[in-house]
Amino acid sequence: MTDSIIRWDQDADGIVVLTIDDPSAGANTLTDAYVTQMSQTIDRLEAEIDSITGVVVTSAKSTFFAGADLTQIIQAGPENARELFYGSMRIKGDLRRLETIGKPVVAAINGAALGGGLELALATHHRIAADVRGSVIGLPEVMLGVLPGAGGVVRTVRLLGIQNALMQVLLTGARMNPAKAKATGLVDELVGTVEELVPAAKAWILANPDKNAQPWDTKGYKIPGGSPSTPSFAANLPAFPANLHKQLKGQHDMPAPRAIMAAAIEGAQVDFETAQKIEARYFTSLVTGPVAKNMIQAFFFDLQQVQGGGSRPEGIPVRKPKKVGILGAGMMGAGIAYVTAKAGIDVVLKDISFEAAQKGKAYSENLEVKALKKGRTTEEKSAELLGRIQPTADAADLAGVDFVVEAVFENTELKNKVFAEVESIVDADAVLGSNTSSLPITGLAEGVQRPEDFIGIHFFSPVEAMQPIEIIRGAKTSNETLARVIDYTLAIKKYPIVVNDGRGFFTTRVFSMYLLEAMTMLTERIDPAVIEQAGFQAGYPAAPLQVADELSFGTIRKIMDETIAASAADGVALAESVSAAHGVVTTLMDKFERTGKSAGSGFYDYSDGKRTGLWSGLREEWSTTRELSVPFEDLRDRYTFIQVLETQKCFDEGVIASDADANIGSIFGIGFPAWSGGVRRFIKGYPGGHSAFLARADHLADFYGPRFLVPDSLRFDEQA
Repeated sequence: MTDSIIRWDQDADGIVVLTIDDPSAGANTLTDAYVTQMSQTIDRLEAEIDSITGVVVTSAKSTFFAGADLTQIIQAGPENARELFYGSMRIKGDLRRLETIGKPVVAAINGAALGGGLELALATHHRIAADVRGSVIGLPEVMLGVLPGAGGVVRTVRLLGIQNALMQVLLTGARMNPAKAKATGLVDELVGTVEELVPAAKAWILANPDKNAQPWDTKGYKIPGGSPSTPSFAANLPAFPANLHKQLKGQHDMPAPRAIMAAAIEGAQVDFETAQKIEARYFTSLVTGPVAKNMIQAFFFDLQQVQGGGSRPEGIPVRKPKKVGILGAGMMGAGIAYVTAKAGIDVVLKDISFEAAQKGKAYSENLEVKALKKGRTTEEKSAELLGRIQPTADAADLAGVDFVVEAVFENTELKNKVFAEVESIVDADAVLGSNTSSLPITGLAEGVQRPEDFIGIHFFSPVEAMQPIEIIRGAKTSNETLARVIDYTLAIKKYPIVVNDGRGFFTTRVFSMYLLEAMTMLTERIDPAVIEQAGFQAGYPAAPLQVADELSFGTIRKIMDETIAASAADGVALAESVSAAHGVVTTLMDKFERTGKSAGSGFYDYSDGKRTGLWSGLREEWSTTRELSVPFEDLRDRYTFIQVLETQKCFDEGVIASDADANIGSIFGIGFPAWSGGVRRFIKGYPGGHSAFLARADHLADFYGPRFLVPDSLRFDEQA
């Protein structure tokens, strides 16, 4: 074939090696051309089957197969449903022909096999993976709001059993390394290098000429663990949707997990071909719906842009730090030290005493102990990582540092003091970064000699688990400094979210709206349990009053005090939610001495650091009632709309300029509902379009106050 995507090589033993290598792309994907050529290749296999001993499917790319072309999927609408269904069935049909061809077929997985790549491998009789760095295997479709549409649900259920397929693969979207994939049952064999793959596959075929059928095509086959018709399994079946409901925390805007469970359970009750049709119907319904488009935009396209340094200034050479100095070895500083050392960068961790600095390093030591127990690292790698962290109380040890991250308490004078101590010691062009969540960067930069090298680097807690880093550019921050911080962020495998200076920046400012709205509801006599449930059902991973307790009321009150003072100084009217929330926090702190989780009492009661329930005094103090006087849907929408509208104000004021940064920062940094695709995608993906969004916002403004008024920049610009 001209421009062939699938190369055919047959050896003297009669084994055909099919090497997928799309000449038009850097990775093999499920394009129309590939589908056509794979179908033609299987036609040839069937025609020449008598001269064939077995088949090996492999790739010439660094990855095995990347799956579907998401640029096509994101454009599909309800009008494309018929085309999508039959297109899915065509692909399934070809894979079915491959696995029933009558000769052993082996997948030689040389790199990433995600989504459609793994589905292709599942249609073979034996899967061998190269256990090499960077190789990941799994079905992550649920993370994009869809389900595996090329037989992935049907085959994993029949291979692993309903429960294991759902809980280990389909509902988690887990991306596994080859060893984990083998332990799960997705892979049968591992080899140490890519070069060993095809020889190992050929050896298996020669040793197993009769292993040419899938387990589910063998007489007497039963689904592992039982099917819904098995009494022991059927007895536990009612718990499945209940557990999923609990996992989703009651939210109704995530259709993919429910569709996956339905396709798995319904498909297990019928024959293979019918199960394929069931899977295809659910796949089609998801792909043509709005949630999949939102999630694909955020979790693929936007994330790809952010991870590619989309907001990095052009024309500046990449410069990763050689030695990072961290000032302050508390929880944040300790976490920053860990992720930096893990990326192979030397760290000097400084605090006021050696004991305090050593305690900060102990944080990394504890994390490594856990990683060793779970088999995620080795003694050698762990020792190397910990050896990169030098605890100290002596500022002189920061000599040679070319990148500074200050991580002391949120106090301007203290931050100025620690920078003054080290600025003349570190490299003359060292980046001077401050880990602050709200203090204006331009003001902090006045405390250093080189404001052009000063920048905000806002990590989220816990540092090792949270992916975004909010990078805040001050008035005098240079392009080179911004570029270097983005290079560092990418080096430690985090997501750089670039914003400009302003009180609260982007994430803290938008995040606080969630908490303020919840406290305002409390003053409206809405029961606290209802307030929390509205947060969960809107799609937030944590309820607002619970989050407020985690932060501590002292921090919240300080931010609100600063907001009130700034509004007075600027002559700007204070939002009614700020006044209401300030009253709630003040009452809890001053009247009841409740200051949050760290003190053992806040909106919730605690025992040994664990929540035991909402404090009963909330209902008494604010005379709340469980009888709602407003629609529950309004409560859900108040949370999302207030954050979306505040984001628009951030864009209008020049605090943030990138939709991708805003979407990824909101989902991964402040827990905005994932189903929406983020605070910017929320508007573009709103059911009914821009006009429906405006109508809903106007309704909220009419009933709940002017804070829901849509800025003119958004009202008259559908592209905003």
